[in-house]
Amino acid sequence: MAAAGAISVWISTSTPKKITAFDSKPRISYPLKLSRNGIYPLSTFEKNDQHEQNFTIKAAASSSVGSAEYTEEPATKVKFQRSLSLPGCSTSLSLLGTGYREKIFAIIGVKVYAAGLYVNDSVFSRLDAWLGRSAADIQQDPSLFNKIFEADLEKSLLIVLVRDIEGKTFWDALDEAISPRIKSPTADDKSALSTFRGVFQGKPLKKETSIFLTWIDPTKMLVSLSFDGMPSSVDATIESPNVASALFDIFLGGDPVSPTLKASVTKGLEATLK
Repeated sequence: MAAAGAISVWISTSTPKKITAFDSKPRISYPLKLSRNGIYPLSTFEKNDQHEQNFTIKAAASSSVGSAEYTEEPATKVKFQRSLSLPGCSTSLSLLGTGYREKIFAIIGVKVYAAGLYVNDSVFSRLDAWLGRSAADIQQDPSLFNKIFEADLEKSLLIVLVRDIEGKTFWDALDEAISPRIKSPTADDKSALSTFRGVFQGKPLKKETSIFLTWIDPTKMLVSLSFDGMPSSVDATIESPNVASALFDIFLGGDPVSPTLKASVTKGLEATLK
């Protein structure tokens, strides 16, 4: 990834929008009517009836996405878009919080992935009972998270790997967390878990692989993998209320695998429900 750089840019407000060369400097030109009512906040001079500004712009370090359009998870530096449109969802989903998953190997904590929770904004209208509650209260109240899960509205967990891992290893860790939460699995549960497992088996998951776990409703989940950005399709459909509920509990229940994610989501809820 190229490092951020800087170039000198001149803006002229008297010619059609284009990029031209002038005195060996890049020039971006705009019509006069876009001149902020004639106010030029940067260094400005007039030349041949043109109002011109000279300033420096920096190239984005990762993409053309503006900083206002994503949130960075601080521990892993993974950037999450603040709004996503995903296959199978009827509307875009908004980022509510981010965190990371850490595994302990020989007493050393190793970060495995970053995660972000996205929700349909309509869910907030169903949380009036928690208006004005503090983050500490929300954190300790499982009924709020149950309400979010039970809402017949889409929500999605985006997992972004921060290291290479075998698909089987990723699934085994996920299954290890799911199994204790389903005491007596039904035939439907076993079939759903087999389908779920098949998404990851035999796949080497490289760093920056994105895994989308999307709840369409409390009984149905969509699973998508993407190795280069947003998914274009759904890799598996999981239809099991028990599996869907167990997976949500893994991340937002009383003993979450990513405490930082739940804490961040809690702060997001506190800010939204003021």
